[in-house]
Amino acid sequence: MLGIIGGSGLYALPAIEHVERHHVATPFGLPSDSIVSGRIAGNDIAFLSRHDVGHRLAPSEIPYAANVCAMKMVGVTRLVSISAVGSLRERLKPRSFVVPDQTIDRTVGRRRSFFGDGAVAHVSLADPFCPELSCWLADCAMAGGLSVSTGGTYVCIEGPQFSTRAESKLFRAWGASIVGMTALPEARLAREAELCYACLAMVTDYDVWHAQEGPVNVQGVLENLAVMTDAVQTIIMTLAQRPSHVCASGCASALEGAIVTNTETIGRDTRKRLDPIASRYW
Repeated sequence: MLGIIGGSGLYALPAIEHVERHHVATPFGLPSDSIVSGRIAGNDIAFLSRHDVGHRLAPSEIPYAANVCAMKMVGVTRLVSISAVGSLRERLKPRSFVVPDQTIDRTVGRRRSFFGDGAVAHVSLADPFCPELSCWLADCAMAGGLSVSTGGTYVCIEGPQFSTRAESKLFRAWGASIVGMTALPEARLAREAELCYACLAMVTDYDVWHAQEGPVNVQGVLENLAVMTDAVQTIIMTLAQRPSHVCASGCASALEGAIVTNTETIGRDTRKRLDPIASRYW
C-alpha cells in the first residue's frame, strides 16, 4: 500500500474514496493524527497529516516513531513524504520541487531509532531515500509538467526557527541543496520499519543566503505553499494510478543481519514494543 505523510500545507487528500479513519495506538505512542485510508483510482492509499490538521505540531513535537509505526501497522509498504523546504541553490527556485537522495542531520533530541532498551540494530543508511521509489516519484511529478529536480542533499535542522545567515551559508558550503525540518528522523525510522521511503520537497523560499531576496518568513512560505498544494494533489493522484515501483535496494529486508542482539535475550516488554517493526525476526 502507498502511504503519504503530508507536511505543511497538505492536511487532507480530497480524492480518496471509500474513506476509513484509523485511530492507531502504537507501542511508541499516538501518531500526529488518525490515518485516513481509502482508494484512489481503485488502488489502496493511506494518508497522515504530519503536523495534524490545523498545523498543531511543531517539527520537534512530531511523534515520528509513532507516525512511521502506525503507517506500517495499517499495511503501508511505500511511504512518500511531502515536505516544505528552503532552497540553497539559485537553480532551485521557489515553487519548484526536489526529490533529494541524501540527508545531513542537524537535529537534536529526536528519537532516531525504534530500538534500544535491550535490543540493538544497525541498519544501513548510506542511501536514506529508496532510489527506486524516488525515481518513480520524480517521474510521476514530471509527468504533470512540473519543475522537478532529482538528487541533492536535504539538510534537516531542528527548528522551529529558520536558519541564521551563517548557517545557511555553511549548508551551501557543504554542497547541500535544500533545508527543512522534518525528513529526519523520519527517513531513519522508515528504514528500520523496512519501508521504501522517498521525499517530495516543495521549495517555498531561498532561505536567507540569497542577496537579492529578503529573509524567509511565514507569510511568503504560506503563499507559495498555497500555490503548490494543487500540484501536489495531482502528483499524488498520478502516484496512486501508476503501477508500483520495483525496489531492488533491499528496503523491505533492511533489518536482516542488522539486529546484533541475540533475540533470545531480548526482554518480553522490549520484544512486544518492537513487534510491529521486527516480529518476523524473533
